[in-house]
Amino acid sequence: MNTPDTVLVVEDDAGIRDLMMSALRFAGFDVRLAQDVPEALTSLARHTPDVIVLDVGLPGGDGFEVLQLIRSRGITVPVLFLTSRDAIEDRVRGFQLGGDDYVTKPFSVVEVGARLHALIRRSRGSAGPLGGDGVLRYADLELDDTRHTVRRGGDVINLSPTEFRLLRFLLSRPGHVLTRSQILEAVWQYDFGGDSVVVERFVSNLRRKLDHGREPLIHTVRGIGYSLRRPTT
Repeated sequence: MNTPDTVLVVEDDAGIRDLMMSALRFAGFDVRLAQDVPEALTSLARHTPDVIVLDVGLPGGDGFEVLQLIRSRGITVPVLFLTSRDAIEDRVRGFQLGGDDYVTKPFSVVEVGARLHALIRRSRGSAGPLGGDGVLRYADLELDDTRHTVRRGGDVINLSPTEFRLLRFLLSRPGHVLTRSQILEAVWQYDFGGDSVVVERFVSNLRRKLDHGREPLIHTVRGIGYSLRRPTT
């Protein structure tokens, strides 16, 4: 028998915790629960799950702060935010801090289960063809999928997990013009209800880190999307 994937649900509402426990067990997960930040950190110290569901509003803390602490400890498992906050600024902040998905309350437990399975598949898979050494290269840019590192001109570029996936998708199709919809589907695996600003913010962050003071590689194709290519002369 295959060992079920483990999900840690960090949620202070007892009713939602019970609902998630029942629904996610039915969906095939081994479910662990935490009602606040200390319980979450204790659970993580004992066992690293395959995926985390993290409420933003927690007693005595903020889910965004919890995520920062998780990532600072080197825990790279996918994180899905579950929250009543639906402002685009909150979504973008969550992704910038290293979150992988964002679901607002009220929500469908069936959808949450499907998204968690998709996050796990994505975290274990590769977004594009790699060289024999597991490295994608274009111009002076290198992405090592095995070591999860990025270098440009020999300099290390520090990226969030979502920025890394975005760059990997662009690098897997150099010279191609990729629409915002294609990027949303490939990097986040669903459409944010037309919130193309999510893509725009992440491309802007990625461009700032990769292209600042260097030959620009990420280009905007007005009205369509983006392309990774050397500038035409």
